[in-house]
Amino acid sequence: MKRMMIAGGVAIAAALLGGCSTMTKDQCLAGAWGEKGYADGTAGYPMTRLDDHARACARYQVTPNPAAYGSAREDGLRRYCTLERGWSEGRAGNTYYGVCRVEEEAVFLPAYRDGLRLNAAETAVAAAESALNGARSRIDDREDKLEAKESELRSEGLSDADRQRIRDRIQEVRGEIRDARRAAREARDALDRAEWDLYRVRREMIGRYPV
Repeated sequence: MKRMMIAGGVAIAAALLGGCSTMTKDQCLAGAWGEKGYADGTAGYPMTRLDDHARACARYQVTPNPAAYGSAREDGLRRYCTLERGWSEGRAGNTYYGVCRVEEEAVFLPAYRDGLRLNAAETAVAAAESALNGARSRIDDREDKLEAKESELRSEGLSDADRQRIRDRIQEVRGEIRDARRAAREARDALDRAEWDLYRVRREMIGRYPV
């Protein structure tokens, strides 16, 4: 099988996968390596996942059964390496570890890449919305501060130095409001572009996948 990984190197992927214990003590002692292999296959894990399980079970003096695991994993991969699963994995932004056979990838990969495109378009919209909301929040906050400072400037008993300090701060806040409004306009433009791109991608996918 091809040892390809869409989102990075296989070594990096393996390190990430092995970053935490993959099996509990009860799972290790149960020794259901066929069930584990099938589950890992349907999840699209590479064969190196067995190394992670071996490390997790070593503390309990349990050794995996590679033959049972590998055979069941192949069965699981047949459920994973499909057009429908490629689409759903891409939509979720999940990593593909190059586990499908060449003939299966011919079906899986185009759907996976289309799913990634839609995921990226949706993520861009969410990011632009967050930026716009943040800019609007800053505008509201600075306008409240401006109102408070202008009210403070009208107070009696202030020295000339105090009044000048407040006036300086008022000018600073007005500048912050201008900056926040500019950021809001830029975020609004970015959101318009992102929404248009999402609309275009969704239209392209209509009839090919459930969008």
